[in-house]
Amino acid sequence: MSDALHLDALATVDAFEVGPRRYNFLEFLGNHPDAMSRSCAHGHLTASALIIDPERGTALLMLHRKVGRWLQMGGHCEEGDRSVRDAAAREAREESGIDGLVLTAAPVSLDRHALRCDARDLDHLDVQYLAVAPPGSVPVANDESLGLRWFHYDDVPTDDGAVTRMVEAARVLD
Repeated sequence: MSDALHLDALATVDAFEVGPRRYNFLEFLGNHPDAMSRSCAHGHLTASALIIDPERGTALLMLHRKVGRWLQMGGHCEEGDRSVRDAAAREAREESGIDGLVLTAAPVSLDRHALRCDARDLDHLDVQYLAVAPPGSVPVANDESLGLRWFHYDDVPTDDGAVTRMVEAARVLD
């Protein structure tokens, strides 16, 4: 992974609101120059986006094949991603099949969670954005999900705190 992507991650997280999550992410990035790569033995930075339709007050979630829960689109950074925001946009487009998504300029949340990756439990430090879908968007699932579904903000499953925080950010955006 490029040094430029690591520097972008540092700048993106550094600009996030002051608090323990921000400090935790900055410490991890400072201690792990390979934090952008899934080969980092201590965990890695990931990027995600909650796709929303503000006009309808809905959020698109995927029933994640590996995790078995309704989650936002997201995943690992890849070669060719110029920024964390670009990685989130790419993941959202790939996992939803929706072109023309417009991401927030800055992340709306940071979330650290353990997930099974490459046969071991690793910390995933997720930088989370909102992505506004073009009107009338019809999602198409890929092989990473068991399905995609639009949920009204009030009906989003609340078993994942990160999704709940992103929905709250979407309500403010409306």
